[in-house]
Amino acid sequence: MNLKMKLLTFTALLPCVHGLSIPDRQDGSPRVLGLPLHRSQIRDPVTHDRNRMRKRDGTVNATIDNLQTLYFLNASLGTPPQNVRLHIDTGSSDLWVNTRSSQLCSMRKRPCAESLVYTANSSSTYKYVSSNFNISYVDGSGAAGDYVTDTISFSGVKLSSLQFGVGYESTSEQNVLGIGYPSNEVQVVRSGLKPYDNLPAKMAADGLIASSAYSLWLNDLDSSTGEVLFGGVDRDRFRGSLISLPIQKVGNGYSEFFITMTGLDVGSKNVGKNMALAVLLDSGSSLTYLPDSMVESIYGMVEASYDPSQGAAFVKCSVQQTIASMTFNFSSPASVTVPMNEMLINVSDTEGEQLIFGNGEPACLFGILPAGKSSSVLGDTFLRSAYVVYDTENNEISLANTIFNATTSNQVEINSKSTAPFATKASNPITATSGLPGGINSKGNTQQPGNAASSLAPSLTLLFVCMMARALI
Repeated sequence: MNLKMKLLTFTALLPCVHGLSIPDRQDGSPRVLGLPLHRSQIRDPVTHDRNRMRKRDGTVNATIDNLQTLYFLNASLGTPPQNVRLHIDTGSSDLWVNTRSSQLCSMRKRPCAESLVYTANSSSTYKYVSSNFNISYVDGSGAAGDYVTDTISFSGVKLSSLQFGVGYESTSEQNVLGIGYPSNEVQVVRSGLKPYDNLPAKMAADGLIASSAYSLWLNDLDSSTGEVLFGGVDRDRFRGSLISLPIQKVGNGYSEFFITMTGLDVGSKNVGKNMALAVLLDSGSSLTYLPDSMVESIYGMVEASYDPSQGAAFVKCSVQQTIASMTFNFSSPASVTVPMNEMLINVSDTEGEQLIFGNGEPACLFGILPAGKSSSVLGDTFLRSAYVVYDTENNEISLANTIFNATTSNQVEINSKSTAPFATKASNPITATSGLPGGINSKGNTQQPGNAASSLAPSLTLLFVCMMARALI
């Protein structure tokens, strides 16, 4: 079957932040900072994620997404304040911004106008740190410039002397707020220098929050709101037990949010039983990426059409009527059940008409793709159904099934020396035996999905090339 299509638009999560919730701290109330997130559109999650995967090939360990991330907040840098829009990325660790004088931002079509820019010399509180800021991809794209310190303000909160990068040379119009491990900062990975306090660490050091840990609640695919809560856990955002799992070391230390996945159930059928696969929790990835052999089995179960040359998979939207959910299993008793409708992304042509197969059956983009030689990634098609606590101080990830469209809130402070509130540690956590960068089977299974996945796939080359060309003009 062929897909009848014009120019595709993909609906995914690109929330914007309109304000920062700061609870009063009288009478021992919790030190937490809550960011409301809002949903918008991203044109091409497949190409976006493919660019993210490039940075995990080879020997460069920094996981910086400076092409298109999925959450942003409005902030101001410097004195007087310069407004910027910062895309939040759990897969990276540096805040960096574009500057007006860069070749990219000086282009006639003003590609940086939406995210705005920062001019260091216009700020009286700016201080130069070094010229060690240099984010690069295997394909040569990235950003380079200076590390500086300056003030940052958002919704009444002001921090002084926050270190961040300024991209005097850049190939991305998006400013990025990385909130991962400080050990994954560019100056650490590329220059061998000591880490500095990035935003979560700085907020904790200045006493705004009790811990640099934070929790992420994306809500469902049809919702327009979500939340990232710095320094706390919201009991009214998840159901069942919150289970804490150890983050897996990369080499001799902790630098990325890898945990061990032990299996996957598609409806009543099991895929990858008793495995010990390292998977990366990455809110900057729109889709989920698993070993190719697993994906081949999944595609057979859901009757997906897959184009290996483009990395795009399509299924009948009606698959949710026959397979209700998928359950991702981790060290017992941790598991997250993803409703099948959360794995299906509606696609339409430029006139807003539903994309269909040749037989008239409505088509949806499927939210799982083969990882190929890259690490396995649990992106937003998984994370929307999970409530996740990222704890860099105790090197733990706490997981529970989310409560979609929750209307109440019960925020509790995370203590830096203990497991997240309401959480129970997995009694016998399993250590990953495959999937870690540089480790056993780190490059994954490169087998291509078989006929069940690829025989019905459309060719999307021209469409994606056109879309990317327009984005870069």
